[in-house]
Amino acid sequence: MNSHSSKLLVAGFVAVTTLAGCASPDSAMVYSRNQAQRAQTVHLGTVVSVQAVKVEGKQNGLLTLGGAAVGGIAGSAIGQGRGSTLGAVVGAIAGGVAADAAQKNMGSQQSVEVTVKLDKSGELISIVQAQDVSLAPGQRVRVMRGGSTDRVLPY
Repeated sequence: MNSHSSKLLVAGFVAVTTLAGCASPDSAMVYSRNQAQRAQTVHLGTVVSVQAVKVEGKQNGLLTLGGAAVGGIAGSAIGQGRGSTLGAVVGAIAGGVAADAAQKNMGSQQSVEVTVKLDKSGELISIVQAQDVSLAPGQRVRVMRGGSTDRVLPY
């Protein structure tokens, strides 16, 4: 592998791992700009169960393509002629798979699945959210519903 390919490989790896680490699941206590100043319906209920779960990191197709490109460049440095072409193809596949896996793992977060029995309807609902509020079975809660994000908060 020549010096130029080595530099591209290192730069690509740094970019993929840095950007993949920026992903995080929604928090019960953090609102996006789109959620601010919007009415949400509040339902009261009781926590039935709280189960630890893991939420995968967000995936970005551009980062996966970047990993494939870096892998292709690195693979093309192997051999000459057909060997170089085969190395590029195998390297591109391996780079794309590695970048995809890195995004899933690096941005993942321990979260909770909270099952709540709503007072008014008796309906059982389940919401997965970040583990940033303390919730326990039997606890009274507010279920905030509206827009694209629902959340469970202490009452």
